[in-house]
Amino acid sequence: QVQLVESGGGLVQPGGSLRLSCAASGFTLDYYAIGWFRQAPGKEREGVSCISSDGSTSILESVQGRFTTARDNAKNTVYLQMNGLKPEDTAVYYCAVTSRGCAVSMRNFGPWGQGTQVTVSS
Repeated sequence: QVQLVESGGGLVQPGGSLRLSCAASGFTLDYYAIGWFRQAPGKEREGVSCISSDGSTSILESVQGRFTTARDNAKNTVYLQMNGLKPEDTAVYYCAVTSRGCAVSMRNFGPWGQGTQVTVSS
């Protein structure tokens, strides 16, 4: 069964850090680009980061310098390291894959994980 499972979310104070994990099962991530997305209440889902099969990355401008993404093909897992978290980073974070590279629209990504909640609050 092809599946992505996110983990690592939680409640953190402003300025804190979290590392999200996206673990794949049923297929290997090696040849896919993996995107992280987030959706805050009342807002549309937006792309946060993407890492291609060759390791090149793209990061949403508003989180550049704070968020990074990395992949560990041996563990079939992709990570989103989030530092300097702000209340506006509060959202459900999802990962998804695409075989078409990072420069594609969100509708080209799938399957999707179930999401992990990140709440930044004092």
